[in-house]
Amino acid sequence: MEKNNKTAVVATDDEPQLNYRGWKSMPFVIGNETFEKLGTTGTSSNLLVYLTTVFNMKSITATTLINIFNGTTNFATLLGAFLSDTYFGRYKTLGFASVASFLGMLVLTLTAAISKLHPPDCGNQDSGACPGPTPWQLAFLFIGLGLMVIGAGGIRPCNLAFGADQFNPNTESGKKGITSFFNWYYCTFTFAMMISLTVIVYVQSDVSWAWGLGIPAFMMFLSCAMFFLGSRLYVKVKPDGSPLASTVQVFVAAIKKRHLKLPEEPWLTLHNHIPKNCINSKLPRTGQFRCLDKAAIMTPEDQIKSDGSAINPWRLSSMQKVEEVKVLIRVIPIWASAIVYYVALVQQQTYVVFQALQSDRRVGNTHFKIPAASYAIFSMLGLTIWIPIYDRIMVPRLQRLTKKEGGITILQRMAIGMILAIFTMIISGIIEDKRRSLALSRPVGLEQRRGAISSLSGLWLIPQLSLIGFSEAFTIIAEVEFYYKQFPENMRSIGGSLAFVGFAISSYLSSFLISMVHRFTKGASTGDWLPEDLNKGRLDYFYYLVAALGLLNFGFFLLCAKWYKYKGSGDGAPEVAMEKLNPEKSPV
Repeated sequence: MEKNNKTAVVATDDEPQLNYRGWKSMPFVIGNETFEKLGTTGTSSNLLVYLTTVFNMKSITATTLINIFNGTTNFATLLGAFLSDTYFGRYKTLGFASVASFLGMLVLTLTAAISKLHPPDCGNQDSGACPGPTPWQLAFLFIGLGLMVIGAGGIRPCNLAFGADQFNPNTESGKKGITSFFNWYYCTFTFAMMISLTVIVYVQSDVSWAWGLGIPAFMMFLSCAMFFLGSRLYVKVKPDGSPLASTVQVFVAAIKKRHLKLPEEPWLTLHNHIPKNCINSKLPRTGQFRCLDKAAIMTPEDQIKSDGSAINPWRLSSMQKVEEVKVLIRVIPIWASAIVYYVALVQQQTYVVFQALQSDRRVGNTHFKIPAASYAIFSMLGLTIWIPIYDRIMVPRLQRLTKKEGGITILQRMAIGMILAIFTMIISGIIEDKRRSLALSRPVGLEQRRGAISSLSGLWLIPQLSLIGFSEAFTIIAEVEFYYKQFPENMRSIGGSLAFVGFAISSYLSSFLISMVHRFTKGASTGDWLPEDLNKGRLDYFYYLVAALGLLNFGFFLLCAKWYKYKGSGDGAPEVAMEKLNPEKSPV
C-alpha cells in the first residue's frame, strides 16, 4: 500500500496537477461499489420469480424478458464506455449512471408496493387463468428496467477503471495498489453477491416484495451518497477525444499508403507527434503488424500544423497512434480465448442447480434442505476465502521468488485459472456419474417434473463449485486487470466493458452448444444427454465435452500468450522512445 496514501504529480504545460490519494480514497470507492452491487444484485437475482409471481407472466415470457434485459445490460457497457472515454470522463459517467440505477430500482420498488402498478394477486389459481399486466403497468415496469440498463451501462465499464485511477501508475506503491485493488474489488463484489443471494432473496420470497426490492434501492441510495461524498479526493481523468476515431484513422491512412515501401530505419524517420496533454503512455515502436506503420509515412502531400500534428489525420497518423492500435489488435485473441473459458463458468451457474435438485440436499439428519439455487454460494465462498490468502500471503512470497510485480505475470494467472476450469469440468463429470448411478440404484425420493432424487449428498457438489471459485480468482481478476493495464489510457472504460461483452457472448455460445448437443444426441445410442430428468441423460458426457473444448482453448491461449507483447515492451527491432523520434520534421 502507498505509505502516505498521497502522491502529487507536477503539472507540465497544459496538464493539471494530479494528487493521487491512493488508499485514502478507497473507503468511498469500494463503499460505493459494495452498496451498488448489493443493490443491483439484490434486485436482478430474483427478478424472474418476481415477474412470474407478481406480474403473472408466463415462464417463457418472463425468461425471454430477462434474457433481453441481461443481454442489453451487458452490451450497453460498450456505449457507456465510449461516452465515458470520449465525452464525459469516468467520474461524470459514474455519477449519472448511479443516479439512473437508483431511480430504476425505486420505480421497480413502486411496482411492488403500489397495488395499481401490478396485476391483482392470482392466489392458487392456474397460471393460465391469471390476469396479466396492463399496457401501462408494463410501461412502468419497462421504465424501471430501462433506467437500470442505463445505470449498468455506465457503472460496469467505469467503476474498476475509476478505482484504479486513484493510484499513481508510475510509482511502485501505486502499481502494487492497483493490483491489490483489483483483488479486493472482486472480493467485496463476491461478498455483496452472497448477501444478495441469501438475505435479500429470503426477504423477497418469504417476507414482502416491497421490502425485498426496497432494501436494494436503499443500498443504491447509499452507494450514490458514498460516491459523491468522496468527490474532493478523487483523481478525475478527463476524456481525450474519440479514441475510436483515431483507431479508424490509422487503418484508413495505412490502406491509402499500402503501396508505399517502409524506410530502412522506420523507427527514426516515420512521423510522430505526441500532444503535450496526452494522457496515454509513450510507446516504443514494435515490429508486429508492420503494415500499419505505413500510416506514419510522410509524403509531399502530407501537411503538418504548427504544433506538429497532421492537418489531415485520415492520411497521416503518428507512430504513437499506430502503436496504440497495435495494442488493441494484440488484445483481441486473448479476449476471444476468455469467451470459451466463460462457458465452463456458465455450466456451474445453470446445470449445477439441476444437479442439486436431484441430489439429497438435506443437512445431516435434519429436515432442512439447502435451496438448489443457493449452492452457488460455495463458489463465491471459495473465491472470497482465496483472494485474501493469495493477495497477502502468496503474492509477497512469489515476488521475492520471481522478482516480478505481482509474483507472476497477468497472462500466467489467467492460464492457471483456465487449467483449474478444465479440472472443474472433469470433476463435475465424475461427480455427476456417481450421482446418476445412485439415483438409479438407491433413490431417496422424487423431484416433481424431473425424476428420482439421488442418495448422493448435494454437499458433493462443493468441490467443483469451490474449484471454479478459485479459477475465477485467477482468470477473471487477471483479465480485468489485463484490460486496464494494456488498453491505452483513454480507452480504459472500453477495456472494462470487454469482460461483460465476453460474458454475454459466452452465454449465447453456451446456449448454442446446448442446442447442438440436444439435436445430435437425441438419436444417439446413449440418448439425449440433457433431458429434463438428468437420470435419463448423460450430463457427465456434456461436462467432459466442455472440458475438451476448454483444453483446446487453453492451447489457443498459450499460443496467443507466447505471441503477445505487453504494452511498452517493444521487441527485437531497435527500440526508440516515441519522444526521441524525429517527430515534426516535414518532408522537403
